Amino acid sequence: MKVTFECPDKINGLMTLTVEEADYKESVEKKLKDYRKKATLPGFRTGMVPMGLIKKQYGTALKVDEINRVVGEEIYKYVRENKIQMLGEPLPSEKQEPQDLEQGSTYTFVFDIAVAPEFKINLTAKDKIPYYQITVDDKLIEQQVDSYASRAGHYDKVETFDPEERDMLKGDLVELDSKGKEKKDGIKVEEAILMPQYIKVAAQKKLFDGAKLGDTIKFNPKKAYPGNDAEVAALLKMKKEEVADLKSNFNYTIKEISRFVKAEENKELFNQVFGEGVVKTKKQFRDKIAEGLKAQFAGEQDYRFLVDLRQYAEKKVGDLKFPEELLKRVMKNNNQDKAEDYVDKNFEGSIRELKWHLIKEQLVEQAGVKIEDADVKTTAKEMARAQFAQYGMGNVPDEYLENYAGEMLKKQESVQGIVDRAIEQKLMAAMKEVVKLTEKNVTLEEFNKLFEA
Repeated sequence: MKVTFECPDKINGLMTLTVEEADYKESVEKKLKDYRKKATLPGFRTGMVPMGLIKKQYGTALKVDEINRVVGEEIYKYVRENKIQMLGEPLPSEKQEPQDLEQGSTYTFVFDIAVAPEFKINLTAKDKIPYYQITVDDKLIEQQVDSYASRAGHYDKVETFDPEERDMLKGDLVELDSKGKEKKDGIKVEEAILMPQYIKVAAQKKLFDGAKLGDTIKFNPKKAYPGNDAEVAALLKMKKEEVADLKSNFNYTIKEISRFVKAEENKELFNQVFGEGVVKTKKQFRDKIAEGLKAQFAGEQDYRFLVDLRQYAEKKVGDLKFPEELLKRVMKNNNQDKAEDYVDKNFEGSIRELKWHLIKEQLVEQAGVKIEDADVKTTAKEMARAQFAQYGMGNVPDEYLENYAGEMLKKQESVQGIVDRAIEQKLMAAMKEVVKLTEKNVTLEEFNKLFEA
């Protein structure tokens, strides 16, 4: 097979492959013989069908399949051996002339190849990149103590509603007529749950101030929740469309008042948060919280470092010229199920990600980063730990994390993301040892504002 490759502008490549009969004939004939051994046609015993009939029935299809196979293999072999950094898949070129695969024996195929732009990046200790460290102060610790106490809180029964508390009311709702009397065949709801602090209109909310167990409050649900028929429907246990034209006032007779009470900062809370006997005093509780916050922030700090590393590296590399029209064709070919304007809307962002991907590849090679199965499993486990932590579950047993991570790795759509995360984790660790870190202590608020810029 003869292969030629042209790339005068270094990014738009044109590969031409000339396939001769010797490239596919032997394989096609072998497959035809295999077909003959199994073929059954009326009037012939199995394996005794004349080869002429086999070729007539299967010859062209096998020939086409074999030519496609050898062409595909040769493209990737040539790309690999000549170290061409191909972007996406090769596409049939507009210069391709029709080929009659049923006739003749020599065929020519032409492909457009998108080639990555040439550049070089090498980071050293002369490159300065900021590294932000979040200060774990008393304010943050107290906020976390309050958060744990709230999650472990409960409701107590009380006699009087307090608008300053998170009181929850339970009572009976009865629809009123225009004269303020109970409406015959009107809407009635028993044990309707109401939290007045979420009422949007001040005048309606104020009606409940100082209400006591057994009191009857007259209010208007539609006025209380203007423009929110879903809220009104939930309160009245009706469908949203059924309350669209509702204007009635209602009597709400309070049957129960429950007040949310945060958990006390005691041994029970300590055990619930960190496990039996791990923490015994308030000081140990706060020290353990501070330790957890620092560990939690470490990941966020490293992520911010990766963001700054990317920005720095992209600026250092400067603008890169990509084969845009060819890449748009590649992108469209890979997203045939998307809308017509999908490529136009997403192309710019795709190029940004592609640029970073190419830069990252060089940095990974420079740092000698290698990913093993153990790294992927560890990353999956850490991602699982982070997911549990979002729900306040900071003391999940290791065996549960192992099982959850194992389930994540069984999902093919998740694996590549976990592998990418593992690579980034190792790259961050390596680059922190290579570049000059400009350490900056910031509050959590200041740190979060970095992402708003």
